[in-house]
Amino acid sequence: MTRVALINPNWTFDGSIYFGCRSPHLPLELGISQHLLREAGHDTLLLDAHMFDLSLTDIQAELAAFRPDMVVMTTAPTYLFWRCAPPELRVPQELALSLRDMAATLVAVGPHGSTTPRMTFRKLGVDFVVMGECEETLLRLANGERDIAGLCFADPIGTIRVNGGPLAAAFVDQPVLQWPDEMIRRHHHHHHRFEAAPVGPGAEVEASRGCPYHCTFCAKDNFRNAYRKRRPSTILDEVDRLRAQGVEYIYFIDEIFLPNTELLEGLVTRGLKFGVQTRIDLWKPPMLELLGRAGCVSIEAGIESLTPEGRAALAKNCRMTTDELADRLVEARRYVPFVQANLIEVPQDDDPVVQRWRQRMQEAGVWANDPVPLYPYPGSPDYRKLWGEPDDRAWERAHAHYLAQFNQFSDVQNERPVPLAALELQVAP
Repeated sequence: MTRVALINPNWTFDGSIYFGCRSPHLPLELGISQHLLREAGHDTLLLDAHMFDLSLTDIQAELAAFRPDMVVMTTAPTYLFWRCAPPELRVPQELALSLRDMAATLVAVGPHGSTTPRMTFRKLGVDFVVMGECEETLLRLANGERDIAGLCFADPIGTIRVNGGPLAAAFVDQPVLQWPDEMIRRHHHHHHRFEAAPVGPGAEVEASRGCPYHCTFCAKDNFRNAYRKRRPSTILDEVDRLRAQGVEYIYFIDEIFLPNTELLEGLVTRGLKFGVQTRIDLWKPPMLELLGRAGCVSIEAGIESLTPEGRAALAKNCRMTTDELADRLVEARRYVPFVQANLIEVPQDDDPVVQRWRQRMQEAGVWANDPVPLYPYPGSPDYRKLWGEPDDRAWERAHAHYLAQFNQFSDVQNERPVPLAALELQVAP
């Protein structure tokens, strides 16, 4: 039996370009890993330092009492944000440094190691970096395996080895996750909910993983890539467990929440509110009506560009016209209280046209953001178009490019981001 501690760091984002939500969310990758490890007979401790606001000293004290053989830490705040992770590794670096004197094996999981394993290994100073979806690889490590695919580590003479590439988990047979009551009680945040103030706790659920589309800006190729979905009955059982813990609102973290009649009809009777991210062109009016009746109160719809040329440049593979997309957004607003059209800043879109379209949508009750400057995340098709496959300087290169390409901020950014070197602890190359 291996004693495994799974840690979600206490995230801070000062100076970061981070586009994701900064509130605590359930660390789904760690919850899934914990389930597999326990099923195999291993002893586990899940520390959500973000949800419980734990300091480094608090974490050290918990680990001293638990005496783990292996400590796992993430480099992004939950699977929900692996595709738009904070580029900097400052918080995981500080955590790894604070734990370096412990005898336990240190393991890092997340999008950074999946895309740039060697640099992540060096920056964190851990024993292993897991590439790709981490649940099954962590189980193999706990079982005593070492020289396996999907790992980056140093051999006995100190040479950093990268074994194969990122791996994917089966996912389709993922069982019902069980979260401690106190963790749920502390989950005050309702992700992407705007139509009403939260009353009871929120939670996140994963109905599907991956996406059948290959938009250029999406950094999913090295993790959460191929589309897979869980059985609706299992999802509903998980929802029922969360309801019994007092959860009022659920956010489905799926890269793309696709129409699923069985799941939606099951949710109709549950009385929960929920939010999704999806493509509006994949939803016909009858399914939008069912989506609203099932309890959906928030839709985040990826429109990205208002011109066919812009959508083609982003490889959206969208067959609707801009007017048809607008009509479908307005149709969705008939049934769902909050509908958002996500826009990306692309050269094909004329700003006055964009602002007029935003105003038109606002008058129809649909919110469209001021277009966001594109960040070429390492591992995304956009990164490869600019520089090829990611190397050890990929995050620094993408970050510098981003900081140089725009003069103003989007309305989803709160402060001016700073260079990566100013955000991270510096290590020898």
